[in-house]
Amino acid sequence: MATSTITLTVYFEDPFWVGVVERCEGERIQAARHLFGAEPLPGEVLEFVQRRLLALLDQATPAAVAGVAAVGPRNPKRAAREAARALASRGGSTQAHEAMRLQIEQNKCERAADTRAERAAAEDYRRAIKLRKAKARHRGHA
Repeated sequence: MATSTITLTVYFEDPFWVGVVERCEGERIQAARHLFGAEPLPGEVLEFVQRRLLALLDQATPAAVAGVAAVGPRNPKRAAREAARALASRGGSTQAHEAMRLQIEQNKCERAADTRAERAAAEDYRRAIKLRKAKARHRGHA
């Protein structure tokens, strides 16, 4: 049975406070980024977790397969040191950044395709108007 973990990392990235949400389900990882703006109060973070966290993760697209760490008995002191290091480290994991980068690239491609389609439709519209005017001039109507 695959385990699922959700991690929220809040850090300062000049000039804003940023939250990176990671969801690991088995070997798949999803990541999303949220800008808090000014330093978030604990109540604001709690409200974000309760109301907007899952909706933000649902918008994120599943990304690359993550490396699975070996699970076994852990020394409690080592676990405490690793937790302290994780709290002290700045930003999200590289896997989370990779997931966000892939999502940004996908959104960029979708926007480019939409823009191309809109530009082509506008060009077709202008061409149709030009043809209509040319036919009207040819017929002698103003």
